[in-house]
Amino acid sequence: MDRRTRLTVAGVAAVLLLGAAACSSGSDGGGSGAEGDAQSITFLTHWGPEQVGMLEDAAAAYTADNPDVTVTIQAVPFGNLLSTLRTQGSSPDGPTIAGIYDAWLPELVRDGLAAQAPAAVAEEVQAEWPQNVVGAASQDGAVYGIPNEVDLYQLNYNRALFEEAGVAEPPSDWAGVVDAAEKITQTADDRQGIGFITNWNSGATHPFLSLLASNGGSFLTEDGTAAALDSPEALETAEFYQDLVDAGLTDPSMSSANANTTGPYLDNFVNGKTGMIIMANWWEGALRDAMGDDFANVGTAPIPVGPSGTESSSISYSWMTMVNGNAEDSVQEAAWDFLTWLNGPDSGEDGSSAMADILLSMGILPSRTTDVEANAEELSSEFLASYVASLDTATPFPTVLGGAAAADALQRQVEALLNGQKDAEQAMADAVADVDSALSSAQ
Repeated sequence: MDRRTRLTVAGVAAVLLLGAAACSSGSDGGGSGAEGDAQSITFLTHWGPEQVGMLEDAAAAYTADNPDVTVTIQAVPFGNLLSTLRTQGSSPDGPTIAGIYDAWLPELVRDGLAAQAPAAVAEEVQAEWPQNVVGAASQDGAVYGIPNEVDLYQLNYNRALFEEAGVAEPPSDWAGVVDAAEKITQTADDRQGIGFITNWNSGATHPFLSLLASNGGSFLTEDGTAAALDSPEALETAEFYQDLVDAGLTDPSMSSANANTTGPYLDNFVNGKTGMIIMANWWEGALRDAMGDDFANVGTAPIPVGPSGTESSSISYSWMTMVNGNAEDSVQEAAWDFLTWLNGPDSGEDGSSAMADILLSMGILPSRTTDVEANAEELSSEFLASYVASLDTATPFPTVLGGAAAADALQRQVEALLNGQKDAEQAMADAVADVDSALSSAQ
């Protein structure tokens, strides 16, 4: 879920003076509330200084036409984003706008923290974004925010290590993963064929669920009320992990990472000690910065298909900007107007939105249809092309009450499996019980 610019420093903040007078949501840039009324908006984000600066530039363009709205940009580390929103968002004086992971939306709506989008905003979202992304930004058929990014996973591999090990192509199935991992591991004592993340929720669960989806399985039942991890496909996925650990083809001591992608997991891939990983598109920037010229050795390929699967399918998830349901009506109106402009085709470069320009600076895929079209050349880069091509077969992470807690429950079992504390059968049995408990507790 985090990305290069989730390397935020606590307390980074920038204050922008924007303006808007007498606007309505979805307008062409005209303010909020009664004409001449000053409005104050706070935008809570986990972005780092570079992206906050880009947001400042976008705001400067907006303020030229809207002189009466003050927007304060509040940046916190990703790990503090939800807690900050929860503790401050219950007040009308809390953050007016927040960038959120869509899996958080059901509970934010339940608790009255997320405002339903005005009709004009909802209509534009439904018309301009893919339906699976719209669905993730909605509850009970109502839109609660403006989607921005979509993220998914692919196999990343080190071409130089593949060449050294005599592996000609990235593996397309699990048997190929084992074969490539064996050859890579044999090239040096301190190398692992494939690495998996521990100590970080999404980093541990999303690759596992991507392999599960590519094996024909699913995380939850269709109605999202119970775990589906008691299936043969889930057991096969867990056994795949166990086999890799038992054969020494993945080393849990090399797997630790956090939401900023710092730690042994990144270091070992960057330094040529890990041959393959399953990782999201947003960490392109971190790889480029860390690897320098050696980034040219990084290849991407679809998630390998399991023995019970028929096609590659990555877990996908999206982010959105929401408006505080406790804010004054006039402030909400100003916030929706700013967000509509920020995510629209007139705010960025050459038909791209300013939001898309910010996202692409981090290697993140924008989700608005016009943004994908406007940035087609950049999205066809060697690193991103495989991610973009896999969007159509991706499996969205479920946005249900208790979904985030259910992911925490699965993380514990995946890590126990990787650390050799449980076998595949026990890990999945415990995952079913813990996930069901997490979902039930959230109702």
